[in-house]
Amino acid sequence: MSATTRRSFLASAAGLAAGAVAQRVVAAEGQTFDQMLDELMRENQQNGIGSGFDNASRNVHLPKKSLPTLSPSTAETTQTSIAQYEAIVAKGGWPEVPTSADGLRVGVKNPAVPALRQRLSIAGDLDLNSGEAQVFDSYVDAALRRFQVRHGLHPDGIVHEATLHALNVSAERRLAQLRTNAVRLKTLTGNLGNRIVVANIPAAQIEAIENGVAVTRHTAVAGKPDRPSPDVHSKITQINFNPFWTVPVSIIRKDLIPKMQAEPDYLTRNHIRIFDPRNNELPPSQIDWYSTEAVNYKFKQDAGDFNSLGSIKINFPSPDGVYMHDTPSKNLFGEDFRFASSGCMRVQNVRELVYWILAETPGWSKAEIDEVIKSGERKDAKVAKPLPLYWVYITAWATPDGVVQFRDDIYNRDGVS
Repeated sequence: MSATTRRSFLASAAGLAAGAVAQRVVAAEGQTFDQMLDELMRENQQNGIGSGFDNASRNVHLPKKSLPTLSPSTAETTQTSIAQYEAIVAKGGWPEVPTSADGLRVGVKNPAVPALRQRLSIAGDLDLNSGEAQVFDSYVDAALRRFQVRHGLHPDGIVHEATLHALNVSAERRLAQLRTNAVRLKTLTGNLGNRIVVANIPAAQIEAIENGVAVTRHTAVAGKPDRPSPDVHSKITQINFNPFWTVPVSIIRKDLIPKMQAEPDYLTRNHIRIFDPRNNELPPSQIDWYSTEAVNYKFKQDAGDFNSLGSIKINFPSPDGVYMHDTPSKNLFGEDFRFASSGCMRVQNVRELVYWILAETPGWSKAEIDEVIKSGERKDAKVAKPLPLYWVYITAWATPDGVVQFRDDIYNRDGVS
């Protein structure tokens, strides 16, 4: 293809690709991360907007969704990836992408694009010799989306604030993360078991792993930085269907009392009832909300679509009193920053995870689970073979497919400055 023809192709393809990006964003609403990843893969294979064009420069594959974060092979390849980033650091790392790149997307010509191209190239996401230097073309679009997937961001191919932040984390810091997490992974990947559930806190992601394969993966919402989700090594023992929610004392003190001071009808609107130590129900007007009196009472939210736990709660022994659960606030799963809970884990498509957890428990087929949830009846399922559960803190890892992934050190536990 001649330079003139190539530029003409890019000009016409850019407009079409911009529309495709918009379609991807719309399609992404309500989808799990893996569904978006599947769609992205299909698009790369089937889309006529330069798919062969992009394939010529594809040096990095998208992560295989079947490869778990926690496994002996991941520990090994994470250790191996350190040398790759040592070489990048030895050559001076990568350039900072200017703030003027904010909002860049396919079809745009901008002076910030060369720095973006160089940044993506050094990490191996882009062939630097592909495309015109200042044009955000289909090469850059595909490379940026691969970068976003590797950093746990929604792969829309747009340089949003979160993407710009990830682009401008230094190579030195990424290398330090890999060194720290290689040690963590080696420590954690001993005798894990054949069927386990793993929640990676910094990734806000949960995996059901069977015989070393991630059979299902779920976007999660983890604890706020000031109310962090703890490390957990336990076993899932029970599933509650259509649960009540008893408000923890910490939430009564930090959230509920201030809410009632500002909105006196808050408890009534949210179907939360108050009980004294003798289990007598009290009206909200009987409590002095400008004191700490409320912590002496039990606050119980009725079951229903409005319930903070949704329709499912996953229980396991924990000294921190945490658990995993459904949520009525499904919109939170669509955010790049998913640290909004008080320590527990909210799970997207939690019913699919529970199908798998109860697969070996008699009397709890998919149909029976669906029927109980539909009925609204409070019911508990005891897991026949309690499943090992791990909540871990992994901010950098490399799977055997050669893809290195990073997440923000949300709780500042990496010790990396």
